[in-house]
Amino acid sequence: MMKKFQGKVALITGGSKGIGGAIAIDLAAEGCNIALTYFRDKKSAEKIQKTVTGLGSDCLTIKSNLASHEDVIRTVKDASKKFDKIDFLINNAATGVNVKADQLTIKHWDWVINTNSRAPWLMSIEVSKVMADGGSIVNISSLGSQKVLSNYFSVGVSKAALEAITRYLSVELAPKNIKVNAISPGLVKTAALDAFPDSSNWKIMANKDTPAGRPLKVRDITDLVKFLCSEDSTMIRGQTIIIDGGQSLIG
Repeated sequence: MMKKFQGKVALITGGSKGIGGAIAIDLAAEGCNIALTYFRDKKSAEKIQKTVTGLGSDCLTIKSNLASHEDVIRTVKDASKKFDKIDFLINNAATGVNVKADQLTIKHWDWVINTNSRAPWLMSIEVSKVMADGGSIVNISSLGSQKVLSNYFSVGVSKAALEAITRYLSVELAPKNIKVNAISPGLVKTAALDAFPDSSNWKIMANKDTPAGRPLKVRDITDLVKFLCSEDSTMIRGQTIIIDGGQSLIG
């Protein structure tokens, strides 16, 4: 039986672990070849690569500092050279400095904005040049783009910008038959949660049930990514889809 994404190619930023790694594995299970970026953790990237190739798909790992414009260009060039094309771009990589606005330095501001907002913009433009037959771009956002969360200023602002980028690119890239959407996940219990103090909104949410009756799982997010990459989502454009089991509805 032909797999859903047989012969397709996905470039996933921050694909070496966590949600990005899970997206890589789930797309590979549907026949998609994978190019993934990592910043420091080469060992984790190689582990995902091994899992992807074990599923019968090809996988390229690329060390990349996405805050660097030059690295963004090189990343797309390396991926397209390896696979001749890119069908899906998942802008998943993100960083953050978890302090209040009056404690944030300009250096940290630039680092977060360049990684979380500028890089997805530039990556999308570069990838659009090699999406000859159209494609899908999925940006991973955060509930902090719309809600004020403790010690989340830099990330929240950068993700709000990312959602605006999503809307603009959705219209501007439509003539190339490229869909652009964003996913705003609720709390998923990954290692990233350890970076927040116990008093933070994220840690508090981790101890609460969702209206759906269970916590959000990584698989919930990867299933939505696959839907947005599929032809079934053709008429969904420029949207930020919240997936959190209804948690954001109850505070």
